[in-house]
Amino acid sequence: MPEPKFRSLRVDAVVLRHSDAGEADRLLTIYTRQQGKMRVIAKGARKIASRKAGHIEPFTHVILQLATGRESFILTQAETVDAYLPLRDDLVLTGQASYVIELLDRFTYVDETENTAIFRLLTETLARLASGIDPWLVLRYYEVRLLDQLGFRPQLFECVNCGREIKAEDQFFSFRAGGVICPSCGRGLPNLHLISVEALKYLRHFQRSSFSEAARARADLAVQHETETLMQGYFTYLLERELNTPGFLKKIKE
Repeated sequence: MPEPKFRSLRVDAVVLRHSDAGEADRLLTIYTRQQGKMRVIAKGARKIASRKAGHIEPFTHVILQLATGRESFILTQAETVDAYLPLRDDLVLTGQASYVIELLDRFTYVDETENTAIFRLLTETLARLASGIDPWLVLRYYEVRLLDQLGFRPQLFECVNCGREIKAEDQFFSFRAGGVICPSCGRGLPNLHLISVEALKYLRHFQRSSFSEAARARADLAVQHETETLMQGYFTYLLERELNTPGFLKKIKE
């Protein structure tokens, strides 16, 4: 067996999810600034007297001290940086935070290389939701920027078929091609989705703007619904399965 790469490691992390392990332990899935996604054992975390339990709930920003075990890292110390408490006091906000976490969890794998930009996007998004900023704006910006970081940036400024610049008119969107198809190219093609000029305008704005610039967006309800539906369809295509949290959110909103 090769020597472990690290004997001890201190990480800046967000807890994505946890599950029971053994009689009293918890298996954590975390996303870290230093190592990307990791799995960690929190021994004794399910015991009533555990000092770690309060620090390792999902979507909590924490500093963790880890030790190398035989098969995985073992949590030895935990300190909360931000629990994003407002997200736990409102069921809709809880669902939206869970969506942020699920999206990242589905697209990433354990033992990947570090990605500081994704970690920063994750913590900033949770903080924005907790601060009361319009969730539609926060989530759509997160989706667009996460796609950039994951290598799935959709092409929104030129037709993915002919390469010509997109004009200010309603277009088509192709999940398979990963971008917009102009009306001339899209006429008669199967499996395309209509995208209005207004919805496209907002997605393009999010793709090329800082959040402070994007926060000026004021989309009407029809455009909000259209962009949300389009992005959900694109994620379903990329992941080859539906996400769980959008259905949960729809139920609690109803």
